[in-house]
Amino acid sequence: MTVIPLLAPVRAEPDTGASGRSPIRVVLAEDHALVRQGLRRLLDAEEDVEVVAEVADLAAVASCVHEQRPDVLVHDLRVPGGSSIDAIAPLREREPQTQIVMMTMEASPAFATHALDAGALGFVAKELADQELLHAVRAAARGERYVSPRIAPRPRARATAGAMTRPARQAQQSLL
Repeated sequence: MTVIPLLAPVRAEPDTGASGRSPIRVVLAEDHALVRQGLRRLLDAEEDVEVVAEVADLAAVASCVHEQRPDVLVHDLRVPGGSSIDAIAPLREREPQTQIVMMTMEASPAFATHALDAGALGFVAKELADQELLHAVRAAARGERYVSPRIAPRPRARATAGAMTRPARQAQQSLL
């Protein structure tokens, strides 16, 4: 289990900021240190968001979320240790107060559908995280869905329109 030390100390008392509301408490689950640091800087720059912990593998996610009780878990679709999508439902059952926003390099509506069906409230393309992650975190904290428009599942025009190609099915199965 890999829990990453925080770059800044955890505040003992929530900083309510100018709004008078407690910040949205976030745990980051991302295995690439550089990406994790960039996400942390992006989120911590906002007065209404506070990153309370970082983890680098799936084994650490559940225990960290249980300990920290964040409002939102920002979770990379691919972290070492198993299927992130399969981990969503048990995590939501154990920690229903924590909303989940998934991030991915895979711009696939199928992955978004699986994550949302499993209980995630957000799904963001990493390449657009600088523009969309804050929207997704804030929406999830309010109990609302946010899916990157670029990868949002589209309604099927007819039964065969949603059929996946063989390579797409194989890629999907490797993540599940």
